[in-house]
Amino acid sequence: MRIEASHSVLTVPPPLRRRWLFQAAAACLSAAGSRPGLAQAGAHALPQTADETWVDLVRQRAVPVRIRWPDDNLAVPPDGHPVVIFSHGLGGTLAAGDFWGRAWRRAGCVVLHLQHPGSDLTAVRSQARDFADQSGLRRAARPEQLLARFGDVAFVLDELARRKTAATGRWAKVRPQGVGLSGHSFGAHTTLGMAGQRYPRHPGISEPRLSAFIAFSPTLPAVGEAVTAFERITRPVLCVTGTRDDDVMGNGATPNRRIGVFDALPAGQKAQLVLDEADHMSFSGQTGTATEILPRHPVSRLLQSQHHALVAAITSDWWQAHLMDNRQALQRLVRPTGLAAGDRWRTG
Repeated sequence: MRIEASHSVLTVPPPLRRRWLFQAAAACLSAAGSRPGLAQAGAHALPQTADETWVDLVRQRAVPVRIRWPDDNLAVPPDGHPVVIFSHGLGGTLAAGDFWGRAWRRAGCVVLHLQHPGSDLTAVRSQARDFADQSGLRRAARPEQLLARFGDVAFVLDELARRKTAATGRWAKVRPQGVGLSGHSFGAHTTLGMAGQRYPRHPGISEPRLSAFIAFSPTLPAVGEAVTAFERITRPVLCVTGTRDDDVMGNGATPNRRIGVFDALPAGQKAQLVLDEADHMSFSGQTGTATEILPRHPVSRLLQSQHHALVAAITSDWWQAHLMDNRQALQRLVRPTGLAAGDRWRTG
């Protein structure tokens, strides 16, 4: 794993200082010389998947990043490959969204999986006995952690622009504007917050460099009027949930409240996929033991492969339609194929 440093100007409140992060950044700067983050990159081709740690010197915060590159045989759009960012749920790691990231890479996107210190697996282990400890999970999902996540996304967008300007390796062929943002659970909160959701004590972000969004397992605000909270979210948003997408933190996020996000969003460029019998971990984008951190419904586990294939296809079309202006993908989204009898697809 490489550690690269960048100085990025942010407007979000800085978190608590972490001495070891500053030391890591200082060591990196010492090794890289006067061009932080560039000296080690060189002109060598990057692997198809690479794990790095990007250090935001302003906030003294290290952000682990997993980068997935499109196949080399795919044509590069005139304005560069589009980028999609994935934000994990509470207690996640870089492995979150793995299935989605693989599909989106094949669709022609550069995919960046972020790991958020303070609300990742390490943080949850320090706050909760296990994933059944709802009070511990809520401690790891405090408002300051959501603000820190907003800062992580803004920092990564700044870093994309810096790398594009520096024309470092494959980054010269990446488009730093018109980026897609997605996330699962707490990552869906991150996604909608960056899209413009308002909060009782925070105005939200409405980041202009983001063009389209996918929220996996979103939920209506716990406090305040949802229509007012969401009224600024007018860019394309796809909400993905299931009929068994239950509450995992004791905050009332029932399947109906997750489904209700679509109706609360402004009319226009929005869509919703509701999968019959899909539960919360159906949308983490992972397989195997990683999906068993929460109690699961046997039928959800049985249908997981079918659900994954359908979500991967529809979300890939979503990015191609809204980040690449692909008319065929947009047409497929009018009436997606592969829906089971109890699945629901809505646009409006």
